[in-house]
Amino acid sequence: MSRTTDLTSLWRAIERAGGIDSYVNGQLSERGFLVERREIDTLSDREREAYKKQLKEEAARRLELRREAWQAYKARHIVHLGEGIFWDDHATEDKWDAPDAEERAAENELPPLDGPRDLAEALGLTIPQLRWLAFHRDAATSIHYARFTVAKRDGSERAIWAPMPTLKAAQRWILRNISEKLPIHGASHGFLPGRSIKSNAQEHVGSKLVLKMDLADFFPSVTYPRVRGIFRRAGYREQVSTLLALICTEAPREVVEEGGTTYYVALGPRCLPQGAPTSPSLTNTLCLRLDRRLSGLARSLGWRYTRYADDLTFSLPASHGGEPRLGALLGGARRVVESEGFAVRLDKTRVARAGARQQVTGLVVNGEGPARVPRRLRRQLRAAAHNLEVGRAGPDADPVDRLAGLASFVCMTDPALGAALLGRLRGGSAG
Repeated sequence: MSRTTDLTSLWRAIERAGGIDSYVNGQLSERGFLVERREIDTLSDREREAYKKQLKEEAARRLELRREAWQAYKARHIVHLGEGIFWDDHATEDKWDAPDAEERAAENELPPLDGPRDLAEALGLTIPQLRWLAFHRDAATSIHYARFTVAKRDGSERAIWAPMPTLKAAQRWILRNISEKLPIHGASHGFLPGRSIKSNAQEHVGSKLVLKMDLADFFPSVTYPRVRGIFRRAGYREQVSTLLALICTEAPREVVEEGGTTYYVALGPRCLPQGAPTSPSLTNTLCLRLDRRLSGLARSLGWRYTRYADDLTFSLPASHGGEPRLGALLGGARRVVESEGFAVRLDKTRVARAGARQQVTGLVVNGEGPARVPRRLRRQLRAAAHNLEVGRAGPDADPVDRLAGLASFVCMTDPALGAALLGRLRGGSAG
């Protein structure tokens, strides 16, 4: 029998006894260690010494039994989740819980999770394992993420925190069973089945004006309290919402070496990591009201609106006959974004008129045709394919895998051309 099973059986015995104190006293009595209290002044010296010895033995046995009971308690309860995280094992409802929590969860077709044990069972974990995944430390010697960086277009690096297998499995369960089922706005096109950068760009084809705005520090802006609020609004109560939010967030960290030990030191509050499978869907849900308000603002001014992750795009249709009211849109959008807890990157705000190239999520949307990849990229790929075919690819040429990825990007908007380029690239590299 495993230790976990032993502790579970022990806790059941404690519950049947009516709690830890009743269980401990019952065991002491059953084993003959519970000493009947006596007036010490009425005892002889010999009796007093024997009585003290009995009390000392009872105290030692009581301490041993309480230690065992505490281990059993920890096997069935969360107890503590780290620095700055409120937790109460005995809390059932909280004043911030939705008054119709269970009904909301049922409406969203979410699995019923009434407490930590239900969540642990759903994730295929024990309570100690669940606590281990959710526990927060400001300075930790190990974490549940592996860090790597990818190059951004401006030459800087973006840190990606990829979850380790156990945490990733838990996050994938949350993604499939909870976050993907939560409501989102129709203007959202990122990380959704049947939607893509192509569907996002296609909404803005044939425009007089295209306005693009970026949200600053998008994932870091979605902090642990905001994520916990998502799960509460979805229909889960305090305890389950806290655990779900901790599993889906992590603090940005710096790796520090001190005295031969590696520490991962928190640089700020817990937030959505860029690399966790749950992060995109949770941002889409959180942005429901943002998308609703921006869509309404755009519509009131005669514009169209979509969002792909942190990229906001507005466009004024070519058929629009009135004033563009660009200033009203810019000011209104910025106020909405800030009131929803985000910030606009002013240095990346762009306006493109019909006479210039209008590009949305990497695709050109000028004119009435379908959204398409830039002509420059198509030419680059044709030239690369030709160089590979004739054996002129130099040492500084892009790797074939990267070129193939770009050709797959072309496939999304022009399947025939993309497939032809892929064939040429693979054939040329094989030769």
